Amino acid sequence: MTRPNPSLLSRLALAVSVLFQPALAARLRDLRDGVAAPAPAPSPAPAAPPAPQLREAPHEAALQLLGLLQRDARFIDFIEEDVKAYSDADIGAAARVVHEGCRKVLREHFSIQPLRSETEGSRLTLPEGFDAAAVRVTGNVVGKAPFTGTLSHRGWRATDTRLPKLAAGHDAAILAQAEVEL
Repeated sequence: MTRPNPSLLSRLALAVSVLFQPALAARLRDLRDGVAAPAPAPSPAPAAPPAPQLREAPHEAALQLLGLLQRDARFIDFIEEDVKAYSDADIGAAARVVHEGCRKVLREHFSIQPLRSETEGSRLTLPEGFDAAAVRVTGNVVGKAPFTGTLSHRGWRATDTRLPKLAAGHDAAILAQAEVEL
């Protein structure tokens, strides 16, 4: 379908535009002379969000906690033991000792509180902008918040840490000393 010719006033306005816009005049000249117009510059790709800055966790604190769990609960011994040969009753008795020791370490060195106040099994709605670092949405996640679902785990947050101070020269990588009985 052809477009009708522009009116006299439209052509006059175009002529005035050509007088005051050199780039438009050059483009019209190229069209008249049959020169192909340069391809438009590609629009810049949207800038990727900056990569999050990662920080290294203090490995000595993790090793110290693992050492405390070994000392008070024999945690590493229990985990490293091949339990296939033991009866469920024997494993249960050992697990009770490990559980008590782990609980002692947690209570002595940390203050821990649930992240959510609702009871597990409660229905709740997560609003738009909820803290995704504190709440993991599972199941059939489609669309965006608000999400309504069932609380399957309340989560935990450490509110205080009381690890013992390390003496200079202490090797935190030694989680439990080897024992030699004389």
